[in-house]
Amino acid sequence: MSWGTELWDQFDNLEKHTQWGIDVLEKFIKFVKERTEIELSYAKQLRNLSKKYQPKKNSKEEEEYRYTSARAFLATLNEMNDYAGQHEVISENMTSLITGELTRYVQELKQERKSHFHDGRKAQQHIETCWKQLEASKRRFERDCKEADRAQQYFEKMDADINVTKADVEKARQQAQLRHQMAEDSKAEYSSTLQKFNSEQHDHYYTHIPHIFQKIQEMEERRIVRIGESMKTFAEVDRQVIPIIGKCLDEITKAAESIDHKNDSQLVIEAFKSGFEPPGDVDFEDFTQPMKRTVSESSLSNSRADGKSEPKFGGKSKGKLWPFIKKNKPPPPPPASASPSAVPNGPQSPKQQKEPLSHRFNEFMTSKPKIHCFRSLKRGGAGPEDFSNLPPEQRRKKLQQKVDELNRDIQKEMDQRDALTKMKDVYIKNPQMGDAASVDHRLAELGQNIEKLRLEVQKFEAWLAEVEGRLSMRSEARRQSGLYEAQNTSAVNSCAQDRESPDGSYTEEQSQETEMKVPATDFDDEFDDEEPLPTIGTCKALYTFEGQNEGTISVAEGEMLYVIEEDKGDGWTRIRRNEDEEGYVPTSYVEVYLDKNAKDS
Repeated sequence: MSWGTELWDQFDNLEKHTQWGIDVLEKFIKFVKERTEIELSYAKQLRNLSKKYQPKKNSKEEEEYRYTSARAFLATLNEMNDYAGQHEVISENMTSLITGELTRYVQELKQERKSHFHDGRKAQQHIETCWKQLEASKRRFERDCKEADRAQQYFEKMDADINVTKADVEKARQQAQLRHQMAEDSKAEYSSTLQKFNSEQHDHYYTHIPHIFQKIQEMEERRIVRIGESMKTFAEVDRQVIPIIGKCLDEITKAAESIDHKNDSQLVIEAFKSGFEPPGDVDFEDFTQPMKRTVSESSLSNSRADGKSEPKFGGKSKGKLWPFIKKNKPPPPPPASASPSAVPNGPQSPKQQKEPLSHRFNEFMTSKPKIHCFRSLKRGGAGPEDFSNLPPEQRRKKLQQKVDELNRDIQKEMDQRDALTKMKDVYIKNPQMGDAASVDHRLAELGQNIEKLRLEVQKFEAWLAEVEGRLSMRSEARRQSGLYEAQNTSAVNSCAQDRESPDGSYTEEQSQETEMKVPATDFDDEFDDEEPLPTIGTCKALYTFEGQNEGTISVAEGEMLYVIEEDKGDGWTRIRRNEDEEGYVPTSYVEVYLDKNAKDS
């Protein structure tokens, strides 16, 4: 099957067909080029998507990625970034292996096609020239033959005419012979030209044209093979990245399977655990019996003359009911010294005048806590160095993180010192490399820095040990006094209720607006004239408290004292050291052991 023998007369159709083949190849190149652009655009969009959801550095989002579900999402984002990279590889490989190669091949193909059809046109022009020569020789032979016939007829006519001279007859005879000779020459030339044309025509249709058409056929077949190979490459480029894309998808699946809901739940506990116990049961208040007790500064009762005590909206009732209207609040931090005037609902100065109960209740209901200081703290405002503004458990975690951070800094400084020491030894052994004394100043600085960091570590470790010791002490004490725990926790939470921001975090900022000021009446002038109250139990000071306000008493950590009035819901317990020293201390600063009779009552 050869185009030269089968399509010897289809030169123009072959020219059109080969041009169509080149157009198909260029169309395929354009298709691949647009595919590469799509792959690049898709990869770019995937990368932008992955980058958009990446956690920002030094932001709250970074803290969220300690959870397994968040880490799995981060791994998914990273794998999507690698996934996008594979699409970029597809684009690059298609550009280099298909688009670039085929573009060069098309240029070569066009040149080759042009050369073959140029040769074909030359062959056609040559055979056409031979045909024209043959036609000219034929027409000349025909003309000469006709001229010879006319000359012969004229001679015969002259020879038969008796009136014609002999000379004219001879002249006509010679003319006839000349014409016959010319006819014979034309015949010989025509015959020769005809043989030559036949030979050229045979060579044209059986040698030259088949050879040219065969080359065109081979060129077209190479084009077909090349476009087929390019299509295979097109598929192979995709197939090569499938294993890597599969690994990306496997990693995403692995990340999803690594999500541990139990671990995440534990992390939530570690992140938000305050270390405090939930409030206990609310005590029953019997209003049928006259209540005889010393009126504290936070009491809302009008006078003792009525013989009845009214409900303390700003005191116990508020402290006991908050778990049902708001979430639990942590008590004041143990290390920070508090005063009655700084604690909400704490005992106020006994030298103030009391206000009507309705006025006090309205003030309590309309007051709003100030949270701007807490928000400034959340934005990075300066806080206590020992993190005393945090609940015990959170404070312990922060102190532990600080200790670890300082230890890492110490290790870095020691590594630098070791490196400089080695450099100094090299300078001492090889003075030409440098001056050994030049590093002494830096070594001294590093030594000072290390010493400062070690002092910082000791300071934070002491605070950490103090917190851990107090936590264990409080846990042990709470196990020993279950009933007191139920009463104390409610009062403690009531005390800290107004020191919490809306999101439940604890802050040292005291809300002055929520502080209930209870002016005293003339009844308070009789405070010092009352009979000493009997002791109802003992207590142990868990922390040192500096009582600087009127009505409070200073205690030292570990000191044992007598309890003469338990917490009424205002966050303060009345204690006595001896006959002359008694006052109020924050309930959260002492561990109370009530007598059995006091508990029963």
